[in-house]
Amino acid sequence: MAVTIKDVAKKAGVSPSTVSRVLSNHPRISAETSRKVKEIMDQLGYHPNIMAKSLVSKTTNSICIMLPKSAEELFSNFFFMELIRGIVTQANRLGFDVLLSSGANEKEEVECVSRLLNGHRVDGVILLYSRINDPVIDFLYKNNHNFVLIGRSEQYPDILSVDNDNVQASYDATKHLISLGHKRIGFVSGPPELVVSKDRLKGYLLALNDAGLETKPEWIVEGEFLQESGYRAISFFMNLPDRPTAIVLIDDVVSFGVLRGLYELNYKVPEDLCLVSFNNIPLAEMSTPPLSSVDIGIYNMGYTASGMLIQAIQNNSGDKTVPGRYIIPHRLVVRESSIFSVQKD
Repeated sequence: MAVTIKDVAKKAGVSPSTVSRVLSNHPRISAETSRKVKEIMDQLGYHPNIMAKSLVSKTTNSICIMLPKSAEELFSNFFFMELIRGIVTQANRLGFDVLLSSGANEKEEVECVSRLLNGHRVDGVILLYSRINDPVIDFLYKNNHNFVLIGRSEQYPDILSVDNDNVQASYDATKHLISLGHKRIGFVSGPPELVVSKDRLKGYLLALNDAGLETKPEWIVEGEFLQESGYRAISFFMNLPDRPTAIVLIDDVVSFGVLRGLYELNYKVPEDLCLVSFNNIPLAEMSTPPLSSVDIGIYNMGYTASGMLIQAIQNNSGDKTVPGRYIIPHRLVVRESSIFSVQKD
C-alpha cells in the first residue's frame, strides 16, 4: 500500500496540514520541523502526488525558462549554461521544477508562454534575454503573469528583472584601454535588437567622449554572440587603413573568434592588438593569451532571478507596479590580453 501524507504526519508527530506546508515550503514552518518531516518522508519512501497537490493549491511548483531562438548560440555560449545552472540550483533548493522552452520566432514564443501559463503547467517564466519592443514581455506584463527578466526592459522599467549596469561595465572596460594609452579603440557589438548591445555600446561611446577621443563608424561592428562573429569582425578591422589598436568585445565567445583570426593573420595579442571582453567565463582564463574580461556574476544572476520569481509566486504577487530591478555588481578582471599599449599613431 502506498504511503500517505497521514502516515508521514503520524510518524513525525505533526498534523497532515503541517506536512502539506513542508511540501510547499511554507515560510511559517521552522527549519527544524521541515528537516524532521523530510527525514520521515525519506524513511517511509513517501512521494507527493504532484498532480493532486497542484489541483488543491492551484500551483504547479514549476517555472519555465524561455530560451533564446538560436540553439547554436545557446549551446555554444557558456553564458547561458551558467545562467541556467544558477536558476535550476535555486529552484531546486526552493522545491520547484524547471521546464525549458523556446520558439522559432516571436509569435511562437508568445504562443508558448501563453499555453504554459494559461494551461497552468507552470507558475511563472524567466526570460534569458532582453529585446527592444519585445512582444513576449508585452504579453506577460499586460496579462499580469509572474515573470522575471534577465536584462533591462525599455518598455516596462518597473518589472522584476536582474541585470548588470551594462553602460557602466562597458565604460569601465573602455576606460581601462584608454588608461593604457590607446586612442583608436574598436567595439564588437551584439545584435542591435538586444538591450544589452545598446547599453554596452553606449558605455563604450561615453568613455571615448569623456576622454575626448575620436569615434568612427567603421570601428563599430555588429554581430551575434558566436565565435564566427569575432572571426569576421577581426578580418574587417585588420584591413582598415586606420585600424584600432584595441577592441572592446561584447562577449568572451566572440573574443575566441577574434583570437583565431589574429593567429591566422600572424598578429599577436597584446603586442599588435589589446582585447577586453565580457562575462569572464572559465575559458577566458585558459585562452592564449588569457583574456581580460568583465565578470558580470552570471551564476548569481540566474540564482537571484529564480529566487525573485519563486518569491513572487509564493506571495501570489502579480503586482506589476512593484519596482523590482536588481543589479548584480561587475568587476574587470585584467589579464594578458590588455597589459600594455602599443601605439601606432
